[in-house]
Amino acid sequence: MSEENIVVLSTASSLQEAEKIAKVLLEARKAACVNIVPKILSRYWWQGKIEHDEETLLIIKTKTSALDEITTLIKQNHSYDTPEVIALPITAGNKHYLEWLDTEVR
Repeated sequence: MSEENIVVLSTASSLQEAEKIAKVLLEARKAACVNIVPKILSRYWWQGKIEHDEETLLIIKTKTSALDEITTLIKQNHSYDTPEVIALPITAGNKHYLEWLDTEVR
């Protein structure tokens, strides 16, 4: 297991946008896996008021070394002015899965 393994969370405005972002990240080899969870309900502050939206969640398995490029690719392919990009460390897991993750992200 590597300390460099992370999960990146991002939301998209639609399933189509999430699919596009996932494809870009995978083709660039910046993610080993992207899970897409459609129809999440989001409540958040934006420009001084509380917003209510239905969004699609991307769960991106990657490495810290790819985070800057992932952030750039998400910004380039996203409809939001300020897309969510949050990285969480993977502190433990299936050794074989984490080894696979290490080999797939470049």
